[in-house]
Amino acid sequence: MRDQFNLSEFLPYRLAVLSERVSKRVALAYSESHGLTVPEWRVLVHLSRCRQVSVREIHNCVNLEKPRVSRAVARLEAVGLVDKTESQRDHRLVDISLTEAGWKLLDAIVPEALAVEQQLLSGLSEGDRERLLELMERLHSVLDADPRAATRSRMDLGDSDGPA
Repeated sequence: MRDQFNLSEFLPYRLAVLSERVSKRVALAYSESHGLTVPEWRVLVHLSRCRQVSVREIHNCVNLEKPRVSRAVARLEAVGLVDKTESQRDHRLVDISLTEAGWKLLDAIVPEALAVEQQLLSGLSEGDRERLLELMERLHSVLDADPRAATRSRMDLGDSDGPA
């Protein structure tokens, strides 16, 4: 069995390595020019879609552990990119929303991130791109049917226009 296992051909490993490489490359678009971390970027993008949500709701949507989301929100608040207000739905929680400065920063960063995405996809034909998305969706479907697999985030499902 040991002789048959080749890590470089093991799909979970290859997907993880590719995901990490892509994430690090996209991160350069906003870390070098704007000093943001990956969690901060994800929080900002999520808030741009959902407007006003709690840390718990952000955590459920962006595939990050709650402490990382909390730290990202604290830093973003400290630099004036997000505001915290008492939740109208649950007074024990606070809602997070983008400030005008947060919106302006996103307006500057999103084109940079999209340019990196275009660069990454430039080696694929339109058919290749469609097939890649189709295959990724099929892998998600296999995992959706597995009761032991983690559930997809709302962002993965394309449902992020409201509270989680």
